[in-house]
Amino acid sequence: MTRFRVSHRTEYRYGRPMADGFTTVHLTPRPTRCQDVVSVELLVDPQPDEIDITIDQFGNAVTQFAVHRPHDSLVVDSTIVVDVVVPPSIISAVTWETVVAEAAAAQGWLATDIGPYLAHTLQTPRLPELAVLTDIEFWPGRPIAEAVSGLCQRIYDEFQYDAGFSDVTTPLGTVLAERRGVCQDFAHVSCAALRSIGLPARYVSGYIETQPAPGEPKLVGVDASHAWCSAWAGASGWIDFDPTNNQMPPLRHPTVGWGRDFDDVTPVRGVVIGPSGGQSLVVSVDVTALD
Repeated sequence: MTRFRVSHRTEYRYGRPMADGFTTVHLTPRPTRCQDVVSVELLVDPQPDEIDITIDQFGNAVTQFAVHRPHDSLVVDSTIVVDVVVPPSIISAVTWETVVAEAAAAQGWLATDIGPYLAHTLQTPRLPELAVLTDIEFWPGRPIAEAVSGLCQRIYDEFQYDAGFSDVTTPLGTVLAERRGVCQDFAHVSCAALRSIGLPARYVSGYIETQPAPGEPKLVGVDASHAWCSAWAGASGWIDFDPTNNQMPPLRHPTVGWGRDFDDVTPVRGVVIGPSGGQSLVVSVDVTALD
């Protein structure tokens, strides 16, 4: 078990004071079979005039708040502490076709649990280009865990990490054509590929502890939000894998929540009402292992 502390600071600066503002955040981690939540602290400046915490359809904690008075900045500071255990590797002879059939025939609570993760979305559309990935790895009779591991490896090998290439509006087709992007793109590619062959897949939002180069100090605040994928494997449950780093299971990954794609678990999003003017955004994330 490893205890992680994650500090996530989001700061907006407005060129002119805003009269009103509404913000939604997914920053509260959820307990899982491999993660215990030790503490959560969320600070907002200026102090919200109203705040509400709910649980969404995927089981994630969602915090919504509003500032109804003039303000020229908004700072959201989140500090969480979680205990994370690396899940054991899944070794199963169950084939991926068996899991597809089980997902298609699911009823009752199981259909409610996995059904949303079978559906394609605007961020994870059904595209013919996905077959280049799935046809090679999901051959007839291949065990589900082995096939998912192959997909993870293939995305890692064939796609280049390029922080300047994409943003949240970049279409999946562009990522597939250019074979480059960032973690959220590779998570979307994974989800879309799995769903295209009938396997439920979740987009997982969280963090990863980064390690400095040998001999270099760890820099505070230079980490970032991270994203990976989780595939349903029938009786074996969900298999998490990180195609950005070719890790299955992920090794140093605090989890915040999951949904169908980035839009379901965006860390911070909102709208402001006021005069037109410039706006700047600075995000700082620090992930530290405490023991």
